[in-house]
Amino acid sequence: MRRGGRLGRFSNWFAIVCGLYLGLAYFALPAAWEFRERSRAAPEMVTRTRQGIAGDPINVGLVGNRSEVVHAFAAAGWDAADAVTLKTAIEIGESVLFDRPYPDAPVSPLVYEGHEQDLAFEQPIGDSADQRHHVRLWNTDRQGPDGRLLWLGAASFDRGVGLSHDTGAITHHISPDIDAERNFLMDDLAAAGMLASSYQIPGIGPTMDGRNGEGDRYFTDGKATIGVLRRAP
Repeated sequence: MRRGGRLGRFSNWFAIVCGLYLGLAYFALPAAWEFRERSRAAPEMVTRTRQGIAGDPINVGLVGNRSEVVHAFAAAGWDAADAVTLKTAIEIGESVLFDRPYPDAPVSPLVYEGHEQDLAFEQPIGDSADQRHHVRLWNTDRQGPDGRLLWLGAASFDRGVGLSHDTGAITHHISPDIDAERNFLMDDLAAAGMLASSYQIPGIGPTMDGRNGEGDRYFTDGKATIGVLRRAP
């Protein structure tokens, strides 16, 4: 009876600790960050988490229709990311824990100009979804220089999985050099013969110690590179 009582008490304490962690990491701390961020002016070229916390900066863009964007990434060897569901969340966890391939693993949602990303693509490194190049893209409903749609995006490299610096929730951590990822993406599309031209526009501005929605540090020259896709035949 004593042993059963000890196990019961341990189970109760374990459940309490798990409940406290989930409450803090996924509800209380994100709500605190949302309250803080609402009082700050949001830079135009920065994404936001669902709680309104400043996320990854806009550092890339594409000009072309939706089918041309999808075709360009497929030609460059990038996979379209799955939607975030309970099933895909379990699958990405298994991929990271057991080094199982999951080339179209989901990416967390970010908000820009009032809505979550319209498209997301990735290119994994190694056997699991632990490390990957990835980009989120938003349809701006604006026109590029040739009259086709302008898409703006945030490209970064996931260097590993850990806990959020701000909330403690499980998340990917990005590499701080987001300019390198911007250049990698554009070089990949160019090497696949998908770009007709490219140009740069002002982004967030020079930033040496930026922080994204998970508290990850980044630095950038503050510019966004826009690639003009070749027209589909």
